[in-house]
Amino acid sequence: MQEKPDIPDQVILSCLQTEYGLDCRGVEFLPLGADVNTAVYRAESASGQGYFVKLRRGDFAEITVTLPHFLKSSGIHAIIAPLETSSRRLWAELDSCRVIVYPFIPGRDGYEQALSQAQWREFGRTMKAIHTAALPPALSNAIPRETFPSEWREQVLHFQSLVEEKTFAEPIAAKLADCMQANCQTIHQAIRRAEQLGRLLQTRYRKFVLCHSDIHPGNLHLSPEGAIHIVDWDQPILAPAERDVALIGGCPAWSNPAAVNWFFEEYGRAALDPLALAYYRYERVIWDLAAFCQQILLTDAGGQDREQGYCYFAGNFLPGHEMDLARTVDPFPDS
Repeated sequence: MQEKPDIPDQVILSCLQTEYGLDCRGVEFLPLGADVNTAVYRAESASGQGYFVKLRRGDFAEITVTLPHFLKSSGIHAIIAPLETSSRRLWAELDSCRVIVYPFIPGRDGYEQALSQAQWREFGRTMKAIHTAALPPALSNAIPRETFPSEWREQVLHFQSLVEEKTFAEPIAAKLADCMQANCQTIHQAIRRAEQLGRLLQTRYRKFVLCHSDIHPGNLHLSPEGAIHIVDWDQPILAPAERDVALIGGCPAWSNPAAVNWFFEEYGRAALDPLALAYYRYERVIWDLAAFCQQILLTDAGGQDREQGYCYFAGNFLPGHEMDLARTVDPFPDS
């Protein structure tokens, strides 16, 4: 969220005091991320201890906090686990929001800072540990399983029809509609290929592993000391491992061949399916297109988030960016 929500700082501070026993002297809104339902803040105690505070509106699943808590307790150090409240819960309630508090670790994300060789290798080892984690039944049964659904593809086709039939007065919506029409053929090719691959994978995939489901540079946090942390466990899923590693080499920030090799030397490459990699690269673009269409075409609200959303949308079609990188890994891109 790029714009601060209409929640007084003092209300957040009171929640931290009441629910977590944290005597914080202030909170600072951080305009981070593309999720318009999530606002994040930095809070600071009188002693100077920092906390990362997430306010989440809308749907909330307990697994999004219980899972990272379990993984951290299991020895995967790249996970930042949420703090417990005074009543030993992993979140608190604040009006229509859930409040989740983490220790604040200074640093930059993977868009702002390139990973070193050591960090790429640690990233590979961490993803291997996550994908081989043995989950207790209570956690495993609470995590959705991959079904290769057509929902997002259908949404993008709906929006494609909408921009061809409707004129948008709001400037950002008009720009997005123009971009979508200019890239109509490319979008339809990606949807058709994702549909083909999804049907194929439904019949051939047997082994699912724990996946974060949203591994991209913005969800990799790099501390000044060189540690890496995987953040934002809002949508874990049991799925083919390719769901998580598809963007290793599949987005501009992570397309350096040497860096990709460092990652896979630690993670392992032999068992990866190129068709599954292609499917998840196409689907990643389609998910993003649908989300930004919802944000920009269905409402005029959002302020600065709208312009940022449009930039993310249009960036998918730039040479060497996500759409191109999906085709490069697909053995039969014109099927």
